[in-house]
Amino acid sequence: MQFTKAEEYGIFGVIYLAEQDHSVVTPLSEISESQNIPEKFLAKIFQSLSKAGIVRSHRGVRGGFTLAKDPREITIKEVLETIQGPYHLTKCIQDIETCERKSRRNGFCPLREVIMIAERQLCSVFEQYTVADLVAWQKEKVAK
Repeated sequence: MQFTKAEEYGIFGVIYLAEQDHSVVTPLSEISESQNIPEKFLAKIFQSLSKAGIVRSHRGVRGGFTLAKDPREITIKEVLETIQGPYHLTKCIQDIETCERKSRRNGFCPLREVIMIAERQLCSVFEQYTVADLVAWQKEKVAK
């Protein structure tokens, strides 16, 4: 399993916002520079996050972004799925017809069953932890 650049950038952009005072509007350029993310790419990611109600866009000279809700209410899964859609480890989980091996096994693939279990567990972890958890872990590790 590997995150796409969009997923990685989205998560770290949201973490950065969560670290800021919630009343302060943070310019996209600041987020981009501090996280070493191309600004145009981050703008597209944040557009999706804004539509989903994860971040709030503020226009004008002092424009930028804030979190749209408490970081304790934003799950990792919500951020990832907003950026890339429903999470699947392999294509065959979404659609059994894409499985090249099922035809040799009367429509059944034992590996698919294990991958489905792993995917459910991974998604459960992504649902269990929030942006606030990531911020707390980061502060804890940096403080050591």
